[in-house]
Amino acid sequence: AVVSTQSTGDPQYEKDPSVAARFQRMRDEYQTIGMRRTVEGVLLVHEHNLPHVLLLQLGTSFFKLPGCEVRPGEDEIEALKNCLSETLGRNGDTIHWGVDELIGNWWRPNYEPPQYPYIPPHITKPKEHRRLFLVRLPDKAMFAVPRNYKLVAAPLFELYDNSNGYGPVISTLPQSLSRFNYVYA
Repeated sequence: AVVSTQSTGDPQYEKDPSVAARFQRMRDEYQTIGMRRTVEGVLLVHEHNLPHVLLLQLGTSFFKLPGCEVRPGEDEIEALKNCLSETLGRNGDTIHWGVDELIGNWWRPNYEPPQYPYIPPHITKPKEHRRLFLVRLPDKAMFAVPRNYKLVAAPLFELYDNSNGYGPVISTLPQSLSRFNYVYA
């Protein structure tokens, strides 16, 4: 895929001003809607015959996959497609997001930062379920990146075993993606 970007998208701000506020909102919502469901897209591009993952960068050291919370009753795939269009789509353009395979499940057992790729045995009611989907891009794509973010292409070798730089979920993407064969045409 050939990807072009422009930083003309409206700024997108986090819903919560702090991590503590995020967990408080999660606690409040848990009482009414139950476990939070989150979906994120893993967008791959090939640069110099190496697979790279597109990440949103906020500031100098915070990276995240594009994604969002799923509302109660909402289909996860449709939620992800809508979220990708809202985050990276240009006004008036339609991008056909090819959401392919589920490549990861992560669970947050409590109202705290740690997440695990399994539900710990002593946890009966996890607080968040985070699902990562492989997203196929069209041959050519133009993205409008929110003004306060940069879209960066991080090579898999840089992500591998680098939880200090990218966090525990993004740093395990090379292992999750290792089951795929990459064909460079």
